[in-house]
Amino acid sequence: MAGGKKSRQSGPAPPSRTLVIDNGANTIKAGFASETNEPRIIPNCIARDRHRKTFVGSELDKCKDFGEIAFRRPVEKGYIVNWEAQKEIWDREFFDDKAPQKCDPSDTRLVLAEHSNSLPALQSHCDQMVFEEFGFTSYYRGPGPAFNAYNDVQAIFKTHRADDAIVEYPAEVMLLVDSGYSHTTVTPILQGRPLHQAVRRLDVGGKLMTNYLTRLLSVRHFDMRNDTYVVNEMKETACYVSMDFKGDLEKTWKGTRGERKPEYLSGAGIAKDYVLPDSHTRFHGEVREYEPGVSAKARKGGPSTEDILTLRNERFVVPELLFHPSDIGMRQPGLGDLVMQSLSVLPIGLWPGLLANIVVVGGNALFDNFILRLQTEVLERVPDACIVRVARPDNPIVSTWTGAANFARHEHAERLAVTKQEYEEYGSAWVARKFATGLGVNGDAMG
Repeated sequence: MAGGKKSRQSGPAPPSRTLVIDNGANTIKAGFASETNEPRIIPNCIARDRHRKTFVGSELDKCKDFGEIAFRRPVEKGYIVNWEAQKEIWDREFFDDKAPQKCDPSDTRLVLAEHSNSLPALQSHCDQMVFEEFGFTSYYRGPGPAFNAYNDVQAIFKTHRADDAIVEYPAEVMLLVDSGYSHTTVTPILQGRPLHQAVRRLDVGGKLMTNYLTRLLSVRHFDMRNDTYVVNEMKETACYVSMDFKGDLEKTWKGTRGERKPEYLSGAGIAKDYVLPDSHTRFHGEVREYEPGVSAKARKGGPSTEDILTLRNERFVVPELLFHPSDIGMRQPGLGDLVMQSLSVLPIGLWPGLLANIVVVGGNALFDNFILRLQTEVLERVPDACIVRVARPDNPIVSTWTGAANFARHEHAERLAVTKQEYEEYGSAWVARKFATGLGVNGDAMG
């Protein structure tokens, strides 16, 4: 590492700005660390509507008709696999003359969040693009879950402490559950470093749940297979995690043939009407209280001018996949068992600290009751003496970006970042080793 330090001293001046990017499968969270506390949220896709008009990244905000819209996404299963599409989106957002967040790579450090346990070939290609294609002068690629340790974890749990207490970063110990668009991961983190041997992954994320809801609606109501964007909005606004799955299922059951149970007719507080967008006066769907006559009238082609469908057990059977993937034949453990699998490979002495600091991030954390249900599931599986605390940040979608921005302002960023000069001098394999090793036990970067 001595060579690295020497070249840094004799190299160019440190970059004046740091661009932090959390490059998610559904959205990119991006912002300059020293200039903002809130990132821009950019759709990470290239979309084409039924009129063959193309929208790149944030241009999607201008789209008014989401019916039959087709998406091309550069990220699959959490990893960037299509750099041609990703470059087109980054160019439009950061490098073009009219880019909303114009950036000069030759004077900018990039801090990029990636998923844990990524494939070395994909990592190497990513490093190559950053230095050789975009030309960033300095760069750090780190696991997204670990960046969350640079947030104020105890503030998330609303832990009482003295007003003059100093918050130290990174957090000493935490268990991060990241449930996003591609999948859900459980990552134990110790002193800011992920314990890779204990990382566990469940292949249930926002995309799979949207596709499952699309299938249910297409069988029971309308054919929605070409309207996954509309269905995704419906899922985000109308679905919730059930605290009593069997009880809610019973309430939404119609009854035997020819029978209509009173709870089914009244909606039992579960049924909701969803008004579909019409692309003329209503561009987004709307959830309404269930009115028994309204949706029936709409189905029979009455005087209603709105397309309304009634959501019953669809509201909770879709998020239930996070806890029981076997409901659709997936041979994977649910989230409660996944947490226990992760803990089982770690020394039992770490369990109390991890269980008392379970933080949930990602878009699926916004489902009503998700946090309470996860806490209940974990409590059922751990010894009675264990204290289990589960919480999510105010905005779980940008939590990883916020942690990465805090990291970018921390002295660790200076120690761990690699300059373009070092990349050219030592090569991509050395860069990969340095990023993989991270901080040593004493907090020094290891090369």
